[in-house]
This record gives sequence, C-alpha cells and structure tokens, in this order.
Amino acid sequence: MSAGDFAELDGLHVTVDKVRFNPFASAPPDRPYCFIYFITIHNDSNSTVTIKGRKWVVTNEGGELTVVEGDGVVGQFPHLTPGEKFSYNSFHLLETPRGVAEGSYIGLDENGARIMVRIPRFDLVAPKTL
Repeated sequence: MSAGDFAELDGLHVTVDKVRFNPFASAPPDRPYCFIYFITIHNDSNSTVTIKGRKWVVTNEGGELTVVEGDGVVGQFPHLTPGEKFSYNSFHLLETPRGVAEGSYIGLDENGARIMVRIPRFDLVAPKTL
C-alpha cells in the first residue's frame, strides 16, 4: 500500500515532546550517535483509531537516508478512543552528529477506513565536543 491509500484524519496528530542525545549509549561503531525521542500520538478526532504501523525517514548530515518501516509502535498497536493519547520513547542511531527525522503512522479508524498521521520533522543534534 502506498501513502496515497491512506487519509489524514482531522484531529489525529503527533507531537515530538523531547529529543535528547545520549553519549553513553551502547551504539555500534558505524552508528555511534544515539538520539532518544519522546513522542505522543493525540486522538482529538471523533473516531476511535488503531495504529497498525510506522514509517520513519531519517537523514544524516551527509544527506544519506535511512527508511525504517514496521508493524505497531514499540511493539504495541495503540487503540485510541476520542480524547485519548499514547506516549512513548524510542531512539535513532546515526553515523553523523547531526540529522533530521520525520515519518508517519498508519492505522484504521472504527469503520475500517485506512488513516495516517504525520510525525513532524525534528532535528537530531549532538553537542559539539571540545
């Protein structure tokens, strides 16, 4: 299915609550920069929705893209009635100290219609070392 098969649902939105660089993470040598992000999916629509999957596009400072797609959100399939929200945190590993991340979640509304909600673009920036 392509993104064109999904409709955005008025009132369903995502906030990026916090992004932190973790210099102490156990990261592989080819991707040593670990960024932890905190996300909330808000259902301010009039429909109950279930999030079924996600797609992330992460771009490092060299312009190289990494696309990550998968089922659910951190191993769950959030079922959100009107007014509910789902918060979680996860991480991205980068090859460079700077980058950006964005994406979308896909799911179904209570009538089985395919919906999507965009993850707003956010910066991944490691502080400069002396």
